[in-house]
Formats: sequence, structure tokens, C-alpha cells
Amino acid sequence: MNKNDLVRTVADKVEFTLKDTAAVVDALVEAITLALKDGEEVNVAGFGKFTAKRRAARESINPRTKEVVKVPACVAPAFKASKALKDSLNTK
Repeated sequence: MNKNDLVRTVADKVEFTLKDTAAVVDALVEAITLALKDGEEVNVAGFGKFTAKRRAARESINPRTKEVVKVPACVAPAFKASKALKDSLNTK
């Protein structure tokens, strides 16, 4: 499912126009992104938790050339699914 599919599915469920639903989806993504940039966690009950994880600088090896490459420190997004989401995926 891509963004357009998500917008169509949500629009059908809530009976909004595609344009309004796309604006809501864009606003949701932007709000999560801004919160993570500010170092906050975003906890969506029944869905999961978004966090920003700091990764230390490290050395890695390029598998093609066997050359040692320095990987700089960075902040990466992480998502942990809630128990309710996991359980809903594992029911028949």
C-alpha cells in the first residue's frame, strides 16, 4: 500500500474527499516528523510508538571492495508496534 492507496482507503472509511483526506495524512506525517525532530516520542494507542534513535559513528566494511568505510553518527526513526497491533495481525 502506498500513500495514494492509504488516502483512498481512509477517504472511503470516513467519507471525506480525497483532497481533504490527503491533507490530513500529510498533516499527520508532518506532525510525527516534527515531534521526532524535537526529540519527542509519538505514542499512538493501539498502533505503536515512534521514536528517534541516536546511532553512534562507526566503521563498516564495503562488501564489494572490502574497504573500511567510516559511517557518521546520525539520528534514525524507529517504530515499535503495540501489543494490540501485533495481536490483531496474529488472529485468524
